[in-house]
Amino acid sequence: MESGPAIFAGAVFLLFGAALLAWTGARALLGAPVAEGVRPVVAVPLALLVGGASLALGAWCLARL
Repeated sequence: MESGPAIFAGAVFLLFGAALLAWTGARALLGAPVAEGVRPVVAVPLALLVGGASLALGAWCLARL
């Protein structure tokens, strides 16, 4: 019974992290702003850090099954 929520949470974190990394990479390659009103020097590393942390958290959720 407890594996259902762990699978769901892991999948959500993995999908969010992958989407955030892909979106940030696409925006950075195009030279478009990653976050409105925030300098790219701050926004890109922060978005990459959050995306990587989300992937790691999703992998951790799935590894605990």
